[in-house]
Amino acid sequence: MDSEIKVAIIGLDTSHSVEFPRRMQSPDYDPKFKVSGLRALSCLRFETPFHDKNGLDTRQKQLEAWGVKVTESFDEAVSDCDAIMVEINDPAYHLEYFKKAATLGKRIFIDKPLADNIANGAEIAKIAKENNIEVISASPLRFVPELSDACRQINEPRFGAVYGPLGKAPAGSSIVWYGVHAFEMLEKIIGKGALSVTVTGDGAGAVAVVDYADRRRGIVELSKTSYLYGGTIRSNDKAASYLVNSNFYTETLKEVKQFFSTGKASLDIGDAVEVMALLDAAERSFQSGRPEPVYQV
Repeated sequence: MDSEIKVAIIGLDTSHSVEFPRRMQSPDYDPKFKVSGLRALSCLRFETPFHDKNGLDTRQKQLEAWGVKVTESFDEAVSDCDAIMVEINDPAYHLEYFKKAATLGKRIFIDKPLADNIANGAEIAKIAKENNIEVISASPLRFVPELSDACRQINEPRFGAVYGPLGKAPAGSSIVWYGVHAFEMLEKIIGKGALSVTVTGDGAGAVAVVDYADRRRGIVELSKTSYLYGGTIRSNDKAASYLVNSNFYTETLKEVKQFFSTGKASLDIGDAVEVMALLDAAERSFQSGRPEPVYQV
């Protein structure tokens, strides 16, 4: 690759499709939040239930002002790129477009969540493994320094209690679509190996309790009215709390740049599959009102 990695953005129905190029190449953006060495070359636009034509037109105008070519042709969008960012707000489209991108042999970042359910998330991981495709997927909340600092303070975490918003999805599961941010933080804190999730809904949102085989416990509180992110990590004799107030798009882009440059990242596709399995179990529990197993894939 050249020193500047040329990136194709797939999808325009999310603000992330604008926020990441802003940090790559907007001439008037605060330099301390920019990430050099990446350039958004192109963007594939199409309508989803998450954004209409007028909203896409506004975003296209902004991207074009930064030199990003916006097209409705997938082949044109990826024709000269070095790497791909799948930035589709509606997770129901992730498997479809990952399959298209996987034929190109380029490194791929899939923005949160991995897919719309665990079956499609597992299929993405299977295709990646069978075809030796380098791919990672995560929520930006995974990379915030406040969370990373708290994790470093607790060497052997036994309990994680995190909180975040529960946005209303225009289509599909709100827990999967927006609960991913909080569940991503929990998975970073405690790691893999969840057995079941029990979700209780109330007027304020929902609370999930995650059970692990070795007496670890996770709690995820999702609120309809508060857009704060944070949590507390505990071992048996020590605790550390954190509140997110950093520019998490910039932190994510730093991770993506490292992955696109070297193929190395602080997570792997197995982390994304675990988060997807947690979300899938949480949605099933929210609907059934009882504990639901976390499918092991």
